[in-house]
Amino acid sequence: MKTISFPGREKLSEALARPQNNMETVWRQTEKIMQDVARRGDAALRAYTEKFDGVTLKSLKTPLDEIRQAEAQLPPALKEAMQKAFQNIRTFHKADMPRPGRVSTQPGVECWWAYRPIERVGLYIPGGTAPLFSTVLMLSIPARLAGCREIVLCTPPQQSGAVHPAVLYAADLCGIESVYKVGGAQAIAAMASGTASISRVDKIFGPGNSYVFAAKQQAARQGVAIDMPAGPSEVMVLADGDANPVFIAADLLAQAEHSPDAQVIFVTTQSELAAAVNNALNRQLQDLPRRDIAARALENGKMVICRNRAEMLETVNGYAPEHLILNMNDARAFSRQVQHAGSVFIGPYTPEAAGDYASGTNHTLPTAGYARSFSGVSVARFMKRITYQSISRAGLEQLGPVVRAMAEAEALQGHAQSVAVRLNSPAEGR
Repeated sequence: MKTISFPGREKLSEALARPQNNMETVWRQTEKIMQDVARRGDAALRAYTEKFDGVTLKSLKTPLDEIRQAEAQLPPALKEAMQKAFQNIRTFHKADMPRPGRVSTQPGVECWWAYRPIERVGLYIPGGTAPLFSTVLMLSIPARLAGCREIVLCTPPQQSGAVHPAVLYAADLCGIESVYKVGGAQAIAAMASGTASISRVDKIFGPGNSYVFAAKQQAARQGVAIDMPAGPSEVMVLADGDANPVFIAADLLAQAEHSPDAQVIFVTTQSELAAAVNNALNRQLQDLPRRDIAARALENGKMVICRNRAEMLETVNGYAPEHLILNMNDARAFSRQVQHAGSVFIGPYTPEAAGDYASGTNHTLPTAGYARSFSGVSVARFMKRITYQSISRAGLEQLGPVVRAMAEAEALQGHAQSVAVRLNSPAEGR
């Protein structure tokens, strides 16, 4: 990891700039896939599955009995862990359910709001180098709590042509029955345009590589909503002189093993701690099965040495990390000053991995600085808010002049007239 001194507010963004991939080629290839799937439907999906996954499929949909049988293929300890994670995630998201409300803004004017589920949603679960069955829980649980009528799940098949049993078991835990063996940009294309097998959805959720990212952006142009723009996963760890360098190194490596383009940043005021963390990284890296991937991510990683807490705070809010770990004595107080972060992990015994799997918060979070304006996935993301108003005759008599004055000032006489005709009619008129 490269060590840099706090570069000052003006140069902070440049010093912590995320690597930029050339998306031009990716965008063009993804656009062709989107168009092909829209034109040829299931035939295109089978062709891309054979080309990219090396699997020839007769049916894209996973049979229901195959989903139910997945439980028998998993060890009891894993199933118990997934069940506990399910309970914690559901408990957190149920407490975070959007609530309706009502208010009288003035006598005779009543306004209220209510929430309705998005009817059809698509969940994308990456396969890649590891089956992300935890993401099934993170997306399916809030979707079910929201009351979405139709939930479509797409994920790449294994070499056997089947979906990984842990992914199927997670889907079964959540009551998801529509699981399709389709990955990559072609899966996003299918959910965006619809095929004979896969229904078109209203909104697409889930992480993925640069092709999935590009496909989601293109789906949004077609009128299908997406959860958020997202790039490679990232972590920023802040620590003071009392922090354990072994803990810090473990958190950095946990992020680095995701992919070579994962973003890993360590921030401290203690140069001695930075050196100790670097040594711990080198030791722990040797025992990591995915050390080649992690080592490549660490090459782009950065250690930032700040002079004081104020500079540490500037670094956090300037970068807006997806995951922020505060391994500091006053971590809880410091966290209240953080303005931009996807999810915050407070204290030495709160590893990011806990949030990734089972603490209860959602791990589908904004990356690439989007934490400045986006939140992570919640039940609210699977719903839309509708507002209502009801005005009595007496209420309109009081509010009407306000509406007419504003409408006339904007030269919208029809708006003003819609108030005037009511107030000029007999009181019992409808």
